[in-house]
Amino acid sequence: MTPPAPTAQPLALLVTGGAGFIGANFIHRIQAENAATRVINLDLLTYAGSLDNLIGLPHPDNHVFIRGDIADRPLVERILREHRVDTVVHFAAESHVDRSIAGPDAFIHTNLVGTWTLLEASRRHWLEGDAEIRSRFRFHHVSTDEVYGALQADDPPFSESTPYRPNSPYSACKAGADHLTRAYFHTYGLPVTQTNCSNNYGPRQHREKLLPTVIRACLRREAIPVYGAGGNVRDWLHVEDHCRAILAVLHRAPPGSTYNVGGNNEWKNLDLVKKVCTVMDRLRPAEAPHARLITFITDRPGHDWRYALDASKITSELGWRPEIDFDRGLEESVRWYCQREG
Repeated sequence: MTPPAPTAQPLALLVTGGAGFIGANFIHRIQAENAATRVINLDLLTYAGSLDNLIGLPHPDNHVFIRGDIADRPLVERILREHRVDTVVHFAAESHVDRSIAGPDAFIHTNLVGTWTLLEASRRHWLEGDAEIRSRFRFHHVSTDEVYGALQADDPPFSESTPYRPNSPYSACKAGADHLTRAYFHTYGLPVTQTNCSNNYGPRQHREKLLPTVIRACLRREAIPVYGAGGNVRDWLHVEDHCRAILAVLHRAPPGSTYNVGGNNEWKNLDLVKKVCTVMDRLRPAEAPHARLITFITDRPGHDWRYALDASKITSELGWRPEIDFDRGLEESVRWYCQREG
């Protein structure tokens, strides 16, 4: 299938959560591709966001940072109006499963109430804006494979038609946000799109996530924590490939579309940790073998066994596929963290 022709570049792009891992990488990417795009970055700067992630932007003069809560309706409405935003890319989310188990309040506030606030403010902005805004407006919601629940070892990957079965407070409120996004398209006609991605890796990821945790433990010669027996399986996708997928959807997908974005790259947690240790052995041979630091800890409650995504729809309809080789991407990522941690 021939991908649709590209649409016009945004007048002003509102990125929520743009100081976080994926959001910051997305801003770097879109500025590298189009110097003229004005990027408005709304981020509350909780534990997961850092202005350091925005150092070195290709065109800093076309980037406006605003510290604020996506659930602050007057603030969101003012940003949309004053900056004449015609495209919203919504990354902002509480995403650490362990934190959602310990205290789900912030997850409900940001992932569910915050998404509803953005959708409602966007709907009014779209309806009340001038002809150019109304004709160009697009709202893109970034979601997760965790909304689908868990797979067993021999199950086929999740498709866009897989029923939702979220198993943690995090995935449950992300599922709710997905349903709200869909409802605003079908009820109000708001031109929305959505992507559900697999586990991302790459530079600028928060230190609590798996790969930064493993690398930091290796550098400090501390125990590398692995839940249970390490048999849980995840599909890994480089953040740059994810950002390219979102841009493909923004430029070429029709409103109402949903796409799975996966790496076709499944790894057991223990095998991935060992792979990182092997890279560390090459980079820091004096401290090898780093795998001796692996320590098995009590599994977390409701730990989904396996995630995997079927990304054939976005490939066939939009021509996107992952491009970054996993061995190269992983080694480059490890080197990036080593340079900053040790």
